[in-house]
Amino acid sequence: MRPRLGGLVAALALITPLTGCADRGSPDAPNLNAGDKRTTTVERTRVEVVKHLGRRDGFEPQTIYEQVSPGVVTVVSTGFAGSEAGGVGSGFVLGDEGEVVTNAHVVTTGRGAAIKRAGEVYVSFADGNEVPARIVGFDPFSDVALLRIDPGGLKLRPLALGSARELRVGAPVAAIGSPFGEDRSLSIGVISALDRSIESLTGFATPGAIQTDAAINQGNSGGPLLDARGRVLGINSQIETNSGDGSGVGFAVAVDTVRRSLAQLRRHGRARYAYLGVATAAVFPQLATRFGIRGSAGAWVQEVTPGGPADDAGVSGGHGATRFQARTYATGGDVIVSVGGERVKTENDLAALVARRRPGERVRLTVLRGGGDRRELLVTLGERPLGGPPRR
Repeated sequence: MRPRLGGLVAALALITPLTGCADRGSPDAPNLNAGDKRTTTVERTRVEVVKHLGRRDGFEPQTIYEQVSPGVVTVVSTGFAGSEAGGVGSGFVLGDEGEVVTNAHVVTTGRGAAIKRAGEVYVSFADGNEVPARIVGFDPFSDVALLRIDPGGLKLRPLALGSARELRVGAPVAAIGSPFGEDRSLSIGVISALDRSIESLTGFATPGAIQTDAAINQGNSGGPLLDARGRVLGINSQIETNSGDGSGVGFAVAVDTVRRSLAQLRRHGRARYAYLGVATAAVFPQLATRFGIRGSAGAWVQEVTPGGPADDAGVSGGHGATRFQARTYATGGDVIVSVGGERVKTENDLAALVARRRPGERVRLTVLRGGGDRRELLVTLGERPLGGPPRR
């Protein structure tokens, strides 16, 4: 289970945080050594660019599928922890040099500091070709992995990345992937919400995720969430459900998060994220009135990690436990209202603003102390530990 709303609020529904990858070790997992795979041979590499599809105000699922699905692949991974256990997920081609993008959890096993990559990864194309892939790197904080294949002799259909700035709730979207191993299946829906916070493979939240009602099931992980023009808006990653299947709510890692992750994976083979070291709760008007907090927005610091960057900078955490509107709060902590001059309206804003910075970067925090005394604190950001937020 995972707390999806962040802070101290626990989710009430059953959560499948790593949905989309078929169970590793399942008797239905493909036997990669069977030698019965048929491969279609083509004479040369050919790259077909996907043009913008349809009208700007239209949504044509059939056209999207016909043009984009050849660029969606099935990702098969095996060889976890020295065993032949494996799993199946999805991915998509990016660029003409053999890059394939998927979820980190499709090609890894374990969590946090214990996470390990698959021993073997294969990518299966719509035309029947199946080729080995190398893991360039994976980002467990954003659940993104970059693979590379030899493009020789293949027909590639790279997908175009869109922009999260153009996202609107209610906009139609399409998801293409391999639910339950059924290659390149299409589901459609709308963007249900934006700026959600979802659990990563490390215990830290991934902010800015897209919520959708397009059906996402096991095997969809790593596949694209697409707009009406066939551009990638995000990587399908998780569901939240009471039944364990795709009748729940789906979440995709937003494309801008994916871009930042891929840039680091290309350069370094890993991704590093800035770390502040606080646990917070969102400020809202009624809470501000009840506890005498000036203003009606911000991230109320509940706990400060001892010896962390915020602690070193003098950020104060709360104490005690006071009930208000069915929640328990530690009172007396600082309220963070801006990071580097950018306003913090919610606790998700705080995580997003810190994530844009680099480890070791110095940034100015504006906090309200004692409910209203405005102070400026200079903090040197640390690096997120793979093992998750340290506990007292």
